Amino acid sequence: MRIAVLDLNAGNPNQGMRCIKDLVAGFLEDPGRPGAYEVFDVRGKDEMPHIKDYDIYIASGGPGSPKAKGKPWEKKFNRFLDAIFDHNLLEQEKKHLFLICHSFQLACLHWKLGKVTKRKSTAFGIMPVHKTKKGHSEPLLEGLNDPFYAVDSRDYQLIKPKKKRIKKMGGKIVCKEKIRPHVALERAVMGIRFTNEIFGVQFHPEADSEGMSVYFQQPEKKDHIIKHHGRNKYRDMLEHLDDDDKILKTNRTIIPRFLKRASDAFNRSKMLSV
Repeated sequence: MRIAVLDLNAGNPNQGMRCIKDLVAGFLEDPGRPGAYEVFDVRGKDEMPHIKDYDIYIASGGPGSPKAKGKPWEKKFNRFLDAIFDHNLLEQEKKHLFLICHSFQLACLHWKLGKVTKRKSTAFGIMPVHKTKKGHSEPLLEGLNDPFYAVDSRDYQLIKPKKKRIKKMGGKIVCKEKIRPHVALERAVMGIRFTNEIFGVQFHPEADSEGMSVYFQQPEKKDHIIKHHGRNKYRDMLEHLDDDDKILKTNRTIIPRFLKRASDAFNRSKMLSV
């Protein structure tokens, strides 16, 4: 198996890429899964994998607005999305793609699946994510509670989803933002099964307790949480980082299950082609 990790962090240091690489490397450590992975600096160096060269793709989150600014990498990324989609319509050996936060928003904009807007305030912290009715039958969410917990860190959001377009692609909305009855705002879409092979979320399923501990203790992040949520909330976040039923469960479930399903599909297609 050949796995491509698309880094959309534009050269900004972050814990997310370490977590993704740890998950991929850990998956490939199984002797029954021979393979390798390579990282592509999409926004920093305009690097983009060719879909003929890899079988599985994970695209990271990243800072800034997902709305097009005419950069060369944006056109390359959009062509990459269409190439994956078109390949899977025509070929027996499918390509599997997982999109995280920023790359998820880019895909939703490119495929015109809803409205991506700036939030009134930054979503930041360990938040509950609610499954939709269809999300209860989503294999990548199987075993997670409803709601389950995930790291949320974004200034933008997907709202007003175009359900007919999503359905036409073969997709479905699988989870949404936390329920806030006292807030008169539409809940953001947090996860979409675009096709059998393409899945994306607007949160960070790769996050682990080590990375979030480092992240939350950065002075600017600590100050932000205390200012907007209070010192007790900040302490509560740090204390619950190692809870087995929160972000650790999400970290150990969604991306590992995506890799396992993609690997199984890859092996089946290879057997059929022999």
